[in-house]
Amino acid sequence: MTDNVILVNELRKIYKIGEIEVRALDGVSFNIERGEVIAIMGPSGSGKSTLMNLLGCLDHPTDGSYNLDGEEVSELDDDQLAGIRNRKVGFVFQSFNLLPRQTALANVELPMRYAGQVPERRKRASEALESVGLADRVNHRPTELSGGQQQRVAIARALVNNPSILMADEPTGNLDSKSGKEIMELLLNLNKDKGTTLIIVTHDPRIAEQTKRIIRLVDGKIAEAAA
Repeated sequence: MTDNVILVNELRKIYKIGEIEVRALDGVSFNIERGEVIAIMGPSGSGKSTLMNLLGCLDHPTDGSYNLDGEEVSELDDDQLAGIRNRKVGFVFQSFNLLPRQTALANVELPMRYAGQVPERRKRASEALESVGLADRVNHRPTELSGGQQQRVAIARALVNNPSILMADEPTGNLDSKSGKEIMELLLNLNKDKGTTLIIVTHDPRIAEQTKRIIRLVDGKIAEAAA
């Protein structure tokens, strides 16, 4: 029996601008198995960001269903979505989104603070930093770290609550080629070693080629979902 962590059926997101309807997503359907590595690609305006926001429980669909790790989330209110998001989704962004005045350790602790998980919070954050190769940088602030190291902190923060899925939006976009290669190796090794389900939104075909399957969007519809 297939173990799907994501089930999406006829998902739509329609924005109204005056009398005009913009169909950012227009009836997309797909499944993602637990432990898969997926790339989402498409030109600007194709619906990639809208789809990521819905999969990451950052927004509500207009219509359709979205089941995340056994829970139907398409009709949850904002507070319920926030709870699901904090427990089941880890985010890695192109711009790192670290708090500049906080140490690496404090940045990684943030999701646990939001979840109210006080016991062993520091220990878990330290272990997460160690897992991304930053055991010797726990007390450094972002300005004292390279771009690649900052992205490693962001990955540790995304993983610290043991999410069902890890979503990476152009994770190598602000990095030089060497650092970008190291970050991709790290993400793929996390998938291999821990079975983390990985969804990467990217414009870079070299990144997409390293994934198991590519979902291509055009005008809010799936144009291709191939291995």
